[in-house]
Amino acid sequence: MGHAGAAAAAVRYLGPGPVEPLPRPELRCVREDERAPVDPGEFRRVLGSFASGVTVITAPAADPSGPPAGFACQSFASLSLEPPLVCFMVGRTSTTWPRIARAGVFCVNVLGAGQDELCRAFAVSGADKFAGVAYDAAPVSGSPRLTGAAAWVDCTVHAVHTGGDHLIVVGRVNALGAPEEPSDPLLFHRGRFARLGPGL
Repeated sequence: MGHAGAAAAAVRYLGPGPVEPLPRPELRCVREDERAPVDPGEFRRVLGSFASGVTVITAPAADPSGPPAGFACQSFASLSLEPPLVCFMVGRTSTTWPRIARAGVFCVNVLGAGQDELCRAFAVSGADKFAGVAYDAAPVSGSPRLTGAAAWVDCTVHAVHTGGDHLIVVGRVNALGAPEEPSDPLLFHRGRFARLGPGL
């Protein structure tokens, strides 16, 4: 879609009346001749200036005798209010994503300040990530809902789109919750965990 097409799409979405569905975009990988002349290290350094929250995405075991699935994820966002949608990004080489895809459901566990070690446990590849971790079942999907999380969002996989070396997973929200007394969030900034400062 060129600039004119994008502008027309924006007008349709921002104008009065019901939202018209747009044509489905072509799904493909980035070709070698399309790579931008940006150094990956510099890309990470500059984008690390954007502070994000930290989540753990979990899913029930596809095999009843197997362990549940889970991985640490900072690429998470709310997407739509009507219908209620959220999204997260996962690397194409992830060994956890295929297990979540087979389950077809997931729970987003938003981590709070002080849950650094929990995040590190879920960032390790190949380990038993749930060893010693307290959780119960999310009400709709049965995905692990981690004890002490600042919030949880129980979802069904709604759509999956390509995004370069990542996949963009859209989830339809079936249930969600947070404690009555909100906790400070766990943040990630410039390659390290951070917390909100006093008075924020």
